[in-house]
Amino acid sequence: MDFDDYQLIAHRTAEYPVDKGLEYLGLKLASEAGEVSGKIGKYIRGDYDLNALIEKLIPEIGDVLWYLTELSTHIDVRLMHVAVENTKKLESRKKRGRIKGDGDSR
Repeated sequence: MDFDDYQLIAHRTAEYPVDKGLEYLGLKLASEAGEVSGKIGKYIRGDYDLNALIEKLIPEIGDVLWYLTELSTHIDVRLMHVAVENTKKLESRKKRGRIKGDGDSR
């Protein structure tokens, strides 16, 4: 399976108010990312060992992937395009010694 396949399959499972899609998907993406963070926090606190953390993270990361993918679909952008553009940005930053730091225009 590649990004294009996943994007088509994921979209077939989408049910949300399309007229509020941008808001809904953005908020849900943040919510799911928060769940990933919460699991990692519990691991740091000692609630899970590493194997248990990984088992708990896989479905949460999958949810993040679904919302990210559907957000891309909603704005009519192929997820593969997002991945390619991100790779270009990261390679440019690495080449220029700008991987570390913060800000969009590194």
